[in-house]
Amino acid sequence: MTAAEISRIAGVTRATVSNWRRRHEDFPAPTGGTDSSPLYNLEKIRAWLASRGQRTAATPSGELRTTLRLRERAGAGTSDLLLMVMTAARRPTDVLTDLNALSDTDLVRQANDAAAEVVDVVPGTEPVQFTVADAPVLRALLLCVRDEGAQMALDVLADRELEDSAVSGAYRTPAPLADLLARLAPGSPARVLDPACGSGTLLSAAAALGARELYGQDSLPVQARRTAVDLTLTADEDAAVTVRTGDSLRADAFPDLAVDAVLCNPPYGDRDWGHDELAYDPRWAYGFPPRAESELAWVQHALAHLEPGGHAVLLLPPATASRSSGRRIRAELIRSGALRAVAALPPGAAIPLHIGLQVWVLQRPKPAWPTYQTVLFVDTTGEPTAPGRGGSRSGAVDWTRVTEQILSAWKTYTEDPNAFEPRAGVARAVSVVDLLDEVVDVTPGRQVRASQADMDPRELADQAVTAQEALTGATRSVASLAATELWDAAGASARQWRSATVSDLARGGALKVLRTPSAAPRQADGEGGPGTGGGATRPALTGGDIARGSRPTGRIDAHLTEQVPEIAVGDVLVRGLIGGRGPVARVAGEEEAGVLLGPNIHLFRPDPARLDSWFLHGFLGSEANLAGASTGSSTLHLSPGRLRVPLLPLEEQRRYGEAFRHVAALREQARRAEEFAEQTAQLVANGLTGGQLVPSAPGAHELPHS
Repeated sequence: MTAAEISRIAGVTRATVSNWRRRHEDFPAPTGGTDSSPLYNLEKIRAWLASRGQRTAATPSGELRTTLRLRERAGAGTSDLLLMVMTAARRPTDVLTDLNALSDTDLVRQANDAAAEVVDVVPGTEPVQFTVADAPVLRALLLCVRDEGAQMALDVLADRELEDSAVSGAYRTPAPLADLLARLAPGSPARVLDPACGSGTLLSAAAALGARELYGQDSLPVQARRTAVDLTLTADEDAAVTVRTGDSLRADAFPDLAVDAVLCNPPYGDRDWGHDELAYDPRWAYGFPPRAESELAWVQHALAHLEPGGHAVLLLPPATASRSSGRRIRAELIRSGALRAVAALPPGAAIPLHIGLQVWVLQRPKPAWPTYQTVLFVDTTGEPTAPGRGGSRSGAVDWTRVTEQILSAWKTYTEDPNAFEPRAGVARAVSVVDLLDEVVDVTPGRQVRASQADMDPRELADQAVTAQEALTGATRSVASLAATELWDAAGASARQWRSATVSDLARGGALKVLRTPSAAPRQADGEGGPGTGGGATRPALTGGDIARGSRPTGRIDAHLTEQVPEIAVGDVLVRGLIGGRGPVARVAGEEEAGVLLGPNIHLFRPDPARLDSWFLHGFLGSEANLAGASTGSSTLHLSPGRLRVPLLPLEEQRRYGEAFRHVAALREQARRAEEFAEQTAQLVANGLTGGQLVPSAPGAHELPHS
């Protein structure tokens, strides 16, 4: 293990570890690495810490992560440990304690016997065989299951195995999105298949809604094992779980299976999906997919596994709806009545975060059924999301609103497709005749926008008036604030003062600097929110919230928040990654009190008897100060300890603070005015071009002369 890992398990800084190495002759000698980056034996370090009465500061899950990293350096993965989570979860707490007290040899023997009991959970995967070298990680796993639960241990193992997800292409479907996809399958499907099951999130969502036969297949053995273990732990005892490994398109593990529903988030843009060897496959009932249309191969694979009348719900990239190479297959899906609905999600709903993915709802036609005459389109791409690192869109999707819009439109449509009333800017049922043109584009935004004429002119006019009134109010506020001056010229030259760095002030007790550790829990990306079937979460403030001046939009798993600071009134919050538009700093008010501190934000907590919050806010957020304490080019990385603060009496700080508060209010009102101006202009322009609004008669709304 490295010195950084020693500091984590001991709960000290790396500088403290360096001091231990220099000052204590009995500190364990390195067992590998280099002079500049030595490696140490974990058990020797633990023994040395225990001899000094130094208790480990790591949580059981943290200990498990540390032992996994050490095991991986020896060339071992984590897939074989997934089955151990299942066996450990079946044992009482006291038994896990007793197992942990065994000798290394006895513990390994017990682990191998336990693994043999569940070897057939995922047939076709490599058998498990542990050695004495695995004893440390087995102990850490047992303690994690005992103290933090099997689900936590399972997540740690799978996350370590799939850490390089950019290479493996394995990403977890967010729980609220999985819940939405599962609820789009009408009725209560009892038998559900996911042919690209990944971590099993979609099947878990189906199980939460009552599915009793769960079938999954994935090309990655670690994912198949994770799904099998997860479903076995979370699904009802009477649910039948069957998970297999292999490429579903090339080597379907369930060739004769017909289910009530198929849920799938397949791999995107895969040109090596089996185009050449599958040319005469009977699944291509709607047309042979071109090499660049792997997504349409997955669509037809899903339809082939449905009972007549069963539904398939797939998450697909937007290009699937419009690429010319897939036009014939899309036309046949529409003509046959198999394509029932397409819903567009806002960017940030799932990886890749920078594009808005789409949900396709399909149904296998029943013989002698009349074909449907319309297809439902729902567009939620206009729903706000938060900008993430590097300008991407990440995780701050209002899942409650998105889910309600899509599900309510789908429910109303299924009750009577021919009587569906358009919902302006959100949902529209388009006739098959209109869709079967030369491009067969089923992009929801294109189809919903084409329905401008469906909107009630009076409704649009009212919206425009409301936006205009909001714009007028914000403009007046800007004018009022701009007319108030709380500052004077300093004189013939700029004022000079003594200053101190934030590090100096922190050492003197004038303020505290807090931050969510990089190794602490990641933002949940909406996962596990209310009604999603996941665990409880707590709100967190993000860097995007500071830039936009919005309420906290992040979420962090409630059981992973031990190291995450809570925000208090008067805290000064500064973005750690500085780039793009918007404020860099914010003073926390009542609205942020008790909210968790999101990643990449520095929290400065001043002693109110020595530092004024708004004074601190103004100087910490100044351009010159940030430039001198940051590194980077397009995106600056802030070093908070290098920021400088003038040393002024508290009464004078408060005068500065009042001026900074005024400037912040001016900036916020100007931002709101800009938003309302754009909203008003867009509503009026759309109304004029859509026919709902007409230009006023000359002189009807003359402006008063100045």
